[in-house]
Amino acid sequence: MIRETTAGNTSELAWFKSSYSSGTDGNSCVEIAVTPSVIHVRDSKQTTGPQLALTQATWTAFVSTVRH
Repeated sequence: MIRETTAGNTSELAWFKSSYSSGTDGNSCVEIAVTPSVIHVRDSKQTTGPQLALTQATWTAFVSTVRH
């Protein structure tokens, strides 16, 4: 899922969360939005709060080291 946006306008991003998400309130999750050059990350409970903007390489390194 890729949707082009300007770096400063994250309101137009298509946010989604993993089907593996769980939690007692149903919203305990990290959401991501993918653009051609940046992976945006936010807390699903804080949609207007802080967000991370990671390069494709940084995101790949992060998810490749996550252990289940």
